[in-house]
Amino acid sequence: MNLRAPARALLGRTARLRWVHLVLGGALLMPFWLVAGLVALPLLHGGSHLFSGSVPAQFAAYVLALPLAAVAGLFPLMRPLSVAMARALSGVAADRFADGPAHGPAARRRTAAWFTLHLGVGALLSGMMLALPPFAVSVMLLPIDGVREWLRLPASFDSTWVTVLAPFAGLAMLLSLAACASAAGALLARYAPDLLGPTPTDRLAAAEARAAELAIRNRLARELHDSVGHALSAVTLQAAAARRLLDSDPGFVREALAAIEDTTRRTVGELDAVLGLLREGDEAAGGDASAAAPAPTLAGDLDGLLTRTRATGTPVDASIESEVAKLPALVSREAYRIVQEGLANSLRHGGSSPDEPITLRITETDDMVEIAMENRLRSAAAPTRPGGGSGLKGIADRARLLGGTCTAGPDDGRWRLAVRLPLATGGPR
Repeated sequence: MNLRAPARALLGRTARLRWVHLVLGGALLMPFWLVAGLVALPLLHGGSHLFSGSVPAQFAAYVLALPLAAVAGLFPLMRPLSVAMARALSGVAADRFADGPAHGPAARRRTAAWFTLHLGVGALLSGMMLALPPFAVSVMLLPIDGVREWLRLPASFDSTWVTVLAPFAGLAMLLSLAACASAAGALLARYAPDLLGPTPTDRLAAAEARAAELAIRNRLARELHDSVGHALSAVTLQAAAARRLLDSDPGFVREALAAIEDTTRRTVGELDAVLGLLREGDEAAGGDASAAAPAPTLAGDLDGLLTRTRATGTPVDASIESEVAKLPALVSREAYRIVQEGLANSLRHGGSSPDEPITLRITETDDMVEIAMENRLRSAAAPTRPGGGSGLKGIADRARLLGGTCTAGPDDGRWRLAVRLPLATGGPR
């Protein structure tokens, strides 16, 4: 017969940890038990008190202590305390418990119910552990000469049956205690995730925190894609044009190399601005985010962007019918990134020539900024870049976050991009 499974259930590591958990619950009930026995019990039962020697008085104090424990369990910080003990000692997976203090009536009620259950069951088991082992050992020692006389047992305990069965009876008592402890620990482990697990409010808060984290990561990804991606595309085209004209047009090569130098220098500054997003949290915690370069805008950086794009040998016909210097800061920043990504897409995939340049139109109405770009499509499809295809999604995301719209797609051999950004959402931030 295999006894390992029952022995593990009664005395294994998980069972021993649950015993400790229960004993801690009993210890935590002691202050409430003392208050109930010394204050509440005399008021309710006249002269009865905790140290009167009355067993019913002690159980009455236990019953009165449980409501006091339930009230204490309503405090928000009781949940982290209970969760810490349950995670370490109950044998339940840590991810099934909630994090942080209990917020909201439902979470507090559940914590109070768990706290009361833990302390109530733990106190009962602790009392059994204090009383039953000495009694069981005394029973097991009855066959030894002089023990019955020392215990002042009546003569009826001198029978042979008592002598033979006493050790087994004492052992059965100890095994029963272990079984009760195992059952009580399993009971608490069963209800721990239900009472200390996340409530719907906790899950919603966790989902919102996760969404905020993903939004920050997506924002950073868009900034890196639009700034660094555009610069690398421009530098690649500028270097390729310089290589082709190295022998025939040294003047153009010098201009291309100067444009590459300027592009990389500005990109380092933009990269600092993007990485500054990661330092915003450090600034709030005492760090220094002042070293980050300001993000580029239409007002201050559009001319340089157009110059660097034209330095690749690709003509750009730009028409600005907007007072870009007066645009709200947020709209100006996002519009710059949209134009930057639109030009990068045209450089990568377009087939513009001196006769058919990239066209850019920025117009402004009373409440809207409109960006329209178009370029001739290549006769052959451009090779697909690994990980590419996120530029248009980034443009659409920027427009959507400002409450605007974005449409893009081929139209009669040309690629057209149209973005509308409302001015009302563009307050400085």
